[in-house]
Amino acid sequence: MSQQSGFDLFTDRDIVAMRVNGELRDLAATVTDADEIEPVRIDSEDGLNILRHSAAHVAAQAVQSINPEAKLGIGPPVTDGFYYDFDVEQPFTPEDLKAIEKAMERIIKQGQRFVRRVVSDDEARAELAEEPYKLELIGLKGSAAEGGDNEAVEVGAGELTIYDNVDPKTGETVWKDLCRGPHLPNTRMIGNGWKLMRTAAAYWRGSEKNKQLQRVYGTAWPSKDELRAYTTRLEEAAKRDHRKLGSELDLFSFPEEIGSGLAVFHPKGGIIRNEIENYMRQQLLSHDYELVNTPHITKGHLFETSQHLNWYKDGMFPAMHLDEERDADGHVTKQGQDYYLKPMNCPFHNLIFRARGRSYRELPLRLAEFGTVYRYEKSGTLSGLTRVRGLTQDDAHIYVTPEQVKDEIKRQLEFVFETLRGYGLDDFYLELSTRDPEKSVGTDEQWEEATETLRQVGEESGLELVNDPGGAAFYGPKISVQARDAIGRTWQLSTVQLDFNQPELFELEYTAADGTRQQPVMIHRALLGSIERFFAILLEHYAGAFPVWLSPVQVVGIPVAEEYNDYLSEVVAKLKARGVRAEVDLSSDRMPKKIRTHTKAKVPFQLIAGEEDRANGAVSFRFRDGSQENGVPVDEAIARILETIASKAQV
Repeated sequence: MSQQSGFDLFTDRDIVAMRVNGELRDLAATVTDADEIEPVRIDSEDGLNILRHSAAHVAAQAVQSINPEAKLGIGPPVTDGFYYDFDVEQPFTPEDLKAIEKAMERIIKQGQRFVRRVVSDDEARAELAEEPYKLELIGLKGSAAEGGDNEAVEVGAGELTIYDNVDPKTGETVWKDLCRGPHLPNTRMIGNGWKLMRTAAAYWRGSEKNKQLQRVYGTAWPSKDELRAYTTRLEEAAKRDHRKLGSELDLFSFPEEIGSGLAVFHPKGGIIRNEIENYMRQQLLSHDYELVNTPHITKGHLFETSQHLNWYKDGMFPAMHLDEERDADGHVTKQGQDYYLKPMNCPFHNLIFRARGRSYRELPLRLAEFGTVYRYEKSGTLSGLTRVRGLTQDDAHIYVTPEQVKDEIKRQLEFVFETLRGYGLDDFYLELSTRDPEKSVGTDEQWEEATETLRQVGEESGLELVNDPGGAAFYGPKISVQARDAIGRTWQLSTVQLDFNQPELFELEYTAADGTRQQPVMIHRALLGSIERFFAILLEHYAGAFPVWLSPVQVVGIPVAEEYNDYLSEVVAKLKARGVRAEVDLSSDRMPKKIRTHTKAKVPFQLIAGEEDRANGAVSFRFRDGSQENGVPVDEAIARILETIASKAQV
């Protein structure tokens, strides 16, 4: 049986590693004729991770070449890039980043080889005796694969390996790191499609109990053109940042007096939010949902029954101990109870289902609510409206017979697609989240049947279906709809989730056709996710230039001079009488400044009127892109505006 390396098999420079019998290996690894071998291209998901992991090693080598006292943390690939953590006395500055980049350039040009070496635990400890964080990871070998902060890039359950960076001219090892690999054959293959992006503070292994390290973030791509395209996307994303637009357009804020992660919506933001919810309500009612409403707090026993206090307590606000009574001496005369702000709506809906007897004739029973919930997210994870502590879910729970499950899930997905398209999102794929055996309830048979049902419905939708192993909630598998926005970013939006646990916990029953008492199947469905997060997604998708039906101000009248104020006020009054959000700019600003002001505010329609317009009973349309249409009769202008709003046109 002959042996050869990956270099013998693959000469294409775009192939940077290989899969040998399903496992990622360096090209330098030896293989036999009996092995099943697949090439890994640099532009594949695995190839990009290898490129970025190799760039992370070069960044760490560069830092230690400048500051030999810097202690190494970990340096994994992440989405679109990499990072490396360091224990240094002073935080990195922008000047430090420039120096690190220059050092990286030298290392990359040298073409240092990445050479894998298997070591024992004791050998690794001896070689890395000056690296306390690496020593800690060696002690974690075997459990690190389950670690929460990418420890698995260093050590796993198997053998320990060190990667040497070897000078190709002298054969000398110039730097080394504890690492599972694989890596590029040499540093030169990192090319010129990389860049250091920023620095941040990060706790070692993601725990606030540990020391705070300094993190260097970078990105790496197979070519300079791809790097340029990525940085352009970042620039566009920065322009669309909902936090920036929310302030500029006066939509919402996070007052310090209220607390972190708790937003208030200003009048204009309130209009947009109301329109989002109104459209959703129309869709719900037209698709046979019944609207319900539940309180914001509850006795703790409800979440004991639902198991949320077992599985989700860390994400809940602490209990409020209420109703306790004491006598004059301080003795308890009446025991109090713990109340909680609700993190979920589903237990309340179960109580509504259980409030009276149910017949199979009522099923599917679709209960929907805009229910505000509260989740104690760590302050460091909060991010504008996309991660908050108070959020309103467009929550629905559907109760069905076992025979109705598949058709109802299919119906729910179709409902999701139709509704999201109404908001202007139409580029989707699906993700199937399956069981985490360590964090789940229910039998293997229940999980297998539910997962297979979701898989069939997902495949029959015709959309791409991506697996998310272990990503399900504890009570059942789910399908989530991933939507791409105007600049290609992916957002998880709608989820359809099966639950065979809560109906049993709450002893939910219906009377079947044969008179027996049966347990329904429960489907959790969140279409927008949370109103706050969906608001942020739409704001960034449209870059603040909402379609007319969502715009807080839909029409503004701009008179050429003061003498046309009354004429335009009459036009705007007709629009307002038809429910259009319209106003006239009666300020003392000159017309060009008024146009600039309302263009910057992203008002979709500006109606301009001067002497010729007034004489002809007309107006001039000015659009957000700067184009203009003159001499449009007033009745026609009103009809066009009303039609644009009614049709939810994407203009």
